[in-house]
Order: sequence, then C-alpha cells, then structure tokens
Amino acid sequence: MTGLPEERYMRRAIELAANGEGYVNPNPMVGAVIVKDGRIIGEGYHERYGALHAERNAIASLNEPAEGADIYVTLEPCCHHGKTPPCTEAIIENGIKRVIIGSRDPNPLVAGKGVKQLEDAGIEVIQDFLRDECDELNPVFFKYITTHKPYVVLKYAMTMDGKVATRSGASKWITGEESRAHVQRLRNKYMAIMAGIGTVLADDPMLNVRIEGLNSPVRVICDSKLKIPTGSNIVKTAGDIRTIVAHSVRDDALERELENKGIELKYLPGSDGRVDVSALTTWLGEEGIDSVLVEGGGTLNYSLLREGLADRVEVFIAPKIFGGADAKTPVEGIGISEVSEAAMFELKDVSYYGDDICLSYVNRRESICLPE
Repeated sequence: MTGLPEERYMRRAIELAANGEGYVNPNPMVGAVIVKDGRIIGEGYHERYGALHAERNAIASLNEPAEGADIYVTLEPCCHHGKTPPCTEAIIENGIKRVIIGSRDPNPLVAGKGVKQLEDAGIEVIQDFLRDECDELNPVFFKYITTHKPYVVLKYAMTMDGKVATRSGASKWITGEESRAHVQRLRNKYMAIMAGIGTVLADDPMLNVRIEGLNSPVRVICDSKLKIPTGSNIVKTAGDIRTIVAHSVRDDALERELENKGIELKYLPGSDGRVDVSALTTWLGEEGIDSVLVEGGGTLNYSLLREGLADRVEVFIAPKIFGGADAKTPVEGIGISEVSEAAMFELKDVSYYGDDICLSYVNRRESICLPE
C-alpha cells in the first residue's frame, strides 16, 4: 500500500470490506481498522448478514485496550438496534477518541445520526475520507436503501463484431475460462440472476455458482408464455435453489405442476403481452432482493434498457469474429433511429481475463430510455 499512513489505514479497511462480497446482502460491505500510536491493533469487516458489523468485529479482535485510539471505517457507524446492537455504542464504550469515516450512510435510520451520537459523546469525527473509493464498495446498497428497488446489472459476452452466437445459434464458448470463472464470482456477488426463456430453451442452464464456498443466487426466469419445460435443469433443481418464474399468461394445470416442483410463479402481464419487467424488479425489491445480474439474452436486455432499469453493464469481449447479418447481438428489439436517442453509459473500469477484455459501465441516468 502506498500513500499517507491515514490513507493506508482506510484502504486496508476497504480491502477488508470487500471480503463480505456476496454474504452480507442486503446490508452494505463495511471494513474497520483500529489504530493506536501508529499501530493497527484491531481490524474486522461485516462478514455475513445478521452477524456482527465491522466495528464490533474490529473491537472483538483487539489485542490491547482501544482507549484513545482511532477507528477508520468505510461507512458511517450504525446507531440503531437491528439484528445487532448499535456500533456507535461499542465505539463510545471502548474509549475510542476519533472516528474517520469514508462513506455517508443514506439509510434514514442512520444518516447523520451515527455521527451526531459520536460527537455528542465527545468523539472527534472526520467524514468523507477517501469517500469516492469507499462509495465504490456499495452502489448496490446505496440504491436499494434509498429506492427499495434492486441494482440491475446486464452481463453479456460477445465477439469483436458484437455477436453473442453464430448464425446457427451456437454460443459455447465465446469467452475463455478466466472470464467464465469471473462470471461465477459475479453470480455470487448479486442476490439474484435473471434470464429469459429463450436462454433456458436454448442452453438448459443451471444458472448457479459452481465454485465451492460461494453462494448461488435466486433464479428469476422471464417466461411470458410459460414455456419452461418441466424437465429442464431449472425446474429439476428448484427445490434446492429458490427459483421464480415471471409470466404473462395463465395455465392452471402447468402452474400447479411447476409449483409442486418448487417453482414460485409471479403473474405480471405487461401491456405488450410480455412480462412487465418494471413491475418485476419492483416486486423483487419488496422481496428483499437488492441486486439482479441479468444473463438473459437480447430481448430481455432490450426490455430492461427500454424501461431505464439497467444500472450497470458488464461487457466481455473475446478476440473472435463471427460475422453474419443473422447472428444474434446482445440487445435486440426495434432499436433507435437517431444517435441522440441512445442510452448513455459511463466507463468505470477495464479488466482483462486471459485473452478477453471486460468493460464495466454505469448508467449516466440522464440517458434516454430506448423506444417501445
């Protein structure tokens, strides 16, 4: 680590916080480092939803009293009773003299109240320290806690010429092993994975995580006409992994059969006869699902972009060219007629996985939704 000692301590807290990825949702990832006389004497992070928060884990790790110490924490300490007691109480009780905070907590139960409680106890509080870097930890939490709607990430792999399959529909594999391993980690990171029925019919996927120790997300299938085969991998494993099928037609017999196999059905017809994806994401938020990774095909991607629902896009590009006017592309639909109508995104990161490149974009929000 480089930079001033104070920056190194907060960057250590950021590093610790990232260890909670995929395990703390819908809570934020938070890290904490306790420093006394220029030495780290305790550190911790929020390890799992419902477990102790970062500050209390850092205090529990102490090898000497924290009286007179500083604590660096990536997010404003909580000051309310939830599944665990307030972290502000632990900080005050242990005689910590200064609290250095990265991100401000937009949770109405906390926002500014944690800082006030600490200051009222005579503790010096410094806010917004390396805030941008700390904010990068929790875009999912920030959206969910303020809107009660999930953070939506579109993920697709394509060739250099923008194809997601050959003209015959073959798509295994466009990207290499390193990219596919990273996608497993993305599935662990987000609470749900969403796909369209076309993907299920074409590939019969599991949509799970195949790395031991990581979590498989809730599976959400958009199946307007209720075509999902009862013998598909998705249906056969619905008893093991929570699986939701959103549909826009009724079939009492098939619905009973699917429910008997463990499928949760959600009837959400839209005006166009397809699943109402806006209503679906709202309902998922009400179900406590804070984030959705979409691996759903061009039609579903277009529907989400049309409604302005995509917060982030992860584009994996392989060093291959397929060609062909009929080969599928990542976003279908009718498209736009004017360049000014494009949905606009901001490039946030570029990563390399073997011979592939991954471009990460976030929604600029002033962008125009794609046309109906």
